[in-house]
Amino acid sequence: MSDDHGAPISYIALAEGTPVLASDGTPVGTVARVLYDSDSDIFDGIVIGLRGRPGAHRFVDAPEVGAIAERAVMLKIDTAAVAELPEPRGNPATMKAGPGDLPRRGVLSRFWGRISGRY
Repeated sequence: MSDDHGAPISYIALAEGTPVLASDGTPVGTVARVLYDSDSDIFDGIVIGLRGRPGAHRFVDAPEVGAIAERAVMLKIDTAAVAELPEPRGNPATMKAGPGDLPRRGVLSRFWGRISGRY
């Protein structure tokens, strides 16, 4: 990323309204939302508002984001590929497993069952 875009920053510091550029440097929109899981520190991608199309948003998956800087985001894809990006959708449900969800087989499982009073 060139010096005029500022220093590299983390996706966590990326602000809404930051310009988004295609791989050839063409402005394609602005950051509307940064998607990440703060518990796992995993960057999922960004939602961009398309340039010249008010209300039109597209989801850019994390592997398609090349560099994030203070004043711009550079994508790894060209302008034509940006036009083909999907509209954003809701996030899928998060599934969590607890000790009660473990199979009741094995030495540790039987031991835990005995000390917890389950069996």
